[in-house]
Amino acid sequence: MAVEFGFTIPDAVSFTEAIALSQALLDQLEHGNISTTVLEATVQALASSENGARGFFVTYLSDDRPLADQPEPAILKALQTSPAIVAPLLVKNLAMSTAMAITHRRNQDHAMAQGSDRVRSRTLQLIQRLQLPQVQVEAQQLAQTIETGAGTYHPFLSRWGYDLEQQQAIQQALYESGMVELAVRSEQER
Repeated sequence: MAVEFGFTIPDAVSFTEAIALSQALLDQLEHGNISTTVLEATVQALASSENGARGFFVTYLSDDRPLADQPEPAILKALQTSPAIVAPLLVKNLAMSTAMAITHRRNQDHAMAQGSDRVRSRTLQLIQRLQLPQVQVEAQQLAQTIETGAGTYHPFLSRWGYDLEQQQAIQQALYESGMVELAVRSEQER
């Protein structure tokens, strides 16, 4: 008999608390000790704040278990409730995991590179399954920032110090994902 595990998400959840709560959530999901209703409500509560959503994504996308390889419908439904928070985080996760895979390969750390590739793949899958229009807007803004060297995502790219190769890989990932139309590039070339 499964025992329902209760989750209380503080209104002002910290990033660290969100990671711990997300880990506990995944543990319960792995053991089948959580109902669809509680799973959806917990992820929805986490996704309703930036700290909560960041903590959830860090934990969920990088977890060694295959739980994120086939996202539960309840998780997808919950993430769709906070598109203004979820969309930019998904785009940033795609960019960061793409860039970090390059860094790890340069450092001959193939295990870490594979971890970054897994996060990238899981992020792309979430993006494709969620179908949030805001993700495409964010992706186009990131692609334009890379193209022009200025824009909404300039502080993000500068803060992480992504070099030309990393930025080109990020841009390629955005184009290959279908989130960014090639028309964006054509307009800028005129």
